[in-house]
Amino acid sequence: MDEKIVIMKNGKEVECDVLFTFHCEDNGKEYIGYTDHSTTPDGRKNIYTASYDPILGTGSLEKIETEEEKEMIQEVLMQINDEARSD
Repeated sequence: MDEKIVIMKNGKEVECDVLFTFHCEDNGKEYIGYTDHSTTPDGRKNIYTASYDPILGTGSLEKIETEEEKEMIQEVLMQINDEARSD
């Protein structure tokens, strides 16, 4: 996937690489995973997730707020990681 998005971070525009997108049948929402290639203190790449509306095309990302969404996204991330390891 070679898609990019631009987000505002600390008042500056930052270009991010889109890592994945997916649709959740249970709640009808679309989700996106992306990175700005920043790293944590232990050297791991920061990956951010949000919900979004692809029909509006405004690029507006919505914060993940419910525990159910956070758990579902964590499961998807683990599946993606498992698939990447098996390739």
